[in-house]
Parts: sequence; C-alpha cells; structure tokens
Amino acid sequence: MDIILVAVLGGVGALGFYMAWNIGANDVANSMATAVGARAITFKQAVIIAGVLTFLGAVLVGSHVTETIKGNIVNPNMIGDSHVLMLGFIASLLAASFFVTLATWKEMPISTTHSIIGALVGFGIIAGGDACINWGKLLEIGASWILSPIFGCILAFLVFKVIVKLIFSRKDPVESAKIVGPAIIGITICLIIISLFTNTNVGAILGITEMYLIGIISALAGILVTFLSAISLRKIQGRSFQDYDTVELLFRKLQIGTSCFVAFSHGANDVANAIGPVAAVLALSTGNDGFNALQAVPPYLLALGGLGIALGAVTWGHRVMRTVGGRITSLTNTRGFSVDFGAATTVLLASNLGLPISTSHTVVGAVIGVGLARGLAAIDLRVIKKIIYSWMLTVPLAAIFSAIIFIVLRMIL
Repeated sequence: MDIILVAVLGGVGALGFYMAWNIGANDVANSMATAVGARAITFKQAVIIAGVLTFLGAVLVGSHVTETIKGNIVNPNMIGDSHVLMLGFIASLLAASFFVTLATWKEMPISTTHSIIGALVGFGIIAGGDACINWGKLLEIGASWILSPIFGCILAFLVFKVIVKLIFSRKDPVESAKIVGPAIIGITICLIIISLFTNTNVGAILGITEMYLIGIISALAGILVTFLSAISLRKIQGRSFQDYDTVELLFRKLQIGTSCFVAFSHGANDVANAIGPVAAVLALSTGNDGFNALQAVPPYLLALGGLGIALGAVTWGHRVMRTVGGRITSLTNTRGFSVDFGAATTVLLASNLGLPISTSHTVVGAVIGVGLARGLAAIDLRVIKKIIYSWMLTVPLAAIFSAIIFIVLRMIL
C-alpha cells in the first residue's frame, strides 16, 4: 500500500509539474512580452530572467493564493470520501493542463487560473453536486477576473498619460525623464518590498511583520533606488531638446526593472494553479482534510511549481509572447513600462489579498489601456476579439474536460 501511495503521489507531483510547465509556456510570456516587443531585451534574456524571478516569487510569496486554490473552491464535507477527492484533484490537473497546452499551441494568452478553477468546479459538481461548490468564493474570484483587466487598463493608461504629461510634453524631455523615471522605479521597488514582507516566509524568517517596519524599510529602499537610478541615468545626454529616441532609451533600462516586477508577481500568484491541487492531494494522503486555508503549503511544493514555470517559459514561452508583445498594439519602451507597472501592481495587490486573478487578463488589459491612450485605432480589435472568446470558453471547457476525466478515472479506479 505504501508503494502504491508513493506512486500516486509521484504521479500527482508530475501532473503538478506539467501544469506548472504549461503556466510557464502560456503565462510567464506575459511578464516579458512587452520588454521583448519593445526590444528592451532579447527573447533569450527574457526567459532566463522570467524563469529565475517567477521561481523566487512562487517560493517567497506564493503561499497566499495556493491556500485559496487548494481549499476554498470545493467543500470536502459535501463529498466525504478522500479517495474521490484525490481523483477529483487529479482530474482537475489533467483537464486544466490539456486545455492550457492547446491554447498555447494556438498562441492565445488564456488564464491558467480560469482553467484550474473551472476544472475544480467540473469535478466538484459531478462528485458532490452544486452544493459542494463555494459559490461565494467563486463569485469573489469571478469579480476579480473582471476587475483585474479593468484596473490594469486604467493604471497603465494613467501611468502612460503621466509620462506623456511630465516628459514628452516638456521642452527638454530627456532631462525630465531623468527625474520622472527614477521616481517611478523607486515606487516600484517600494511596492515589491511591501509584498515581500507582508505575510510571507521572508517576513517570518527575518522577524519583520509589523506594518510600520515594513513601511519604513520599503520607503528607504525606494528612496535609495531612486537615487541610484538618477545617478546611472545622469550620464546620458540628449542629442536635441526634442530627443524622444533618447527618452525611449532611458525607459528601455527602466522597463527591464518593471518586467522583472511582473515576473516576480506572476510567480507569486500563478504557482497556485499548479500546486494548489497537489497540496490538497498530499494533505488527503496523510489523513488531513487538505482544505484548511490556514494550513501552510510545504515550501518544496512551491519550489516544484516555480521550477516547472521556469522551464515552461524557456521551452515554449515564445508562442504567446508574440501575441501579447506585438499583435494587440505596437509597443515602445515607455508604453511597455506603463503596461508592466500597471499589471504588476494589480497582480501583487491581489496576491497579498489571496485572490487568484489572471495575470493574462491583467497584462492584456494593461496593453489595451496603453493603446487607448493613443486612440482606439491603435488597437487591433480582431486580436482582442479572439482573446476575449478564448477567455469566455476557458471555464466551461475546463469544467467539462475535468468532469469527463473524473468520471473515467472513477470508473477505472
């Protein structure tokens, strides 16, 4: 029996790793697509940076949302049988993974969050009826799916408008960029530090849990980075008073930093899609309910998910990157910077609130926001229409796939 249990757990771990690989192939592209589309970095540089930072985000901050995925969608008390629950989580991983693989092959930036939650709902309804689904939590998550692209769109729109107002509209854009750019980077670093220490393993290990301490540390870090950025950009000289190319060159350096911000926040949020069901199966196999939202997720599972995401980005990440980085609207470094800042701020805020929002939705919303800042004609509405259709189909199709796989597994096993 022990050998069988080990084999089952190994298989579930492999499925979780496969799902994480799919996340890397489809979603991590979103973190670096704008930087590649704006030619701030090469594809090879993008996938290496994304792989490292999503791994760190998953391990250091990823427990918040993983606890939501593994325990607050399906009510185990309405199903009861732990073996049925284990089969259900296995079916969910298989269904979501297959669907994301198909979408990535078609180069569509779908939501892996939609996929896994839709799959959980599919098996839950078959196993215990609609009463076992936490519809309240699902409604809360559904609202975040709608609000995240809207919020990302608005924030990216405003950031780009600020850049236009404070830099491009000035008499000397290059000198203005040397002041405004480092200030925005300082704010970015401040947000990252707050996320790193707020209810995470980092804060617990270092004993920094009080909000006033976190606020002081993040503010000092932001000021320091602002100062260092200003020094590094001081040497760059414009070729004329209206030298917009040099401004874009300045933001090319800054955009790399915000792309890293998105990659880190993505690892924090989306590792849950792969590891949440694995954590539940592990808890069920050891006699626990696997659904306690306060129960810690083992760090090695977060690391497994982070590694899978990193490999997915390296091996197949270029497919969706082409769509997000170049087919919705044309991107420059200032536009890409605005997209990254708006998207990453939205995703990190949601991660710390325990809301499994869609990185894909948020990034696409932010790209649309930057496009709208230049007028509706700047957006390819045909691409947007295809993306929205794929979003609408994700939850029901993942639920149907999961229900079918669950029924087959239950008949066999």
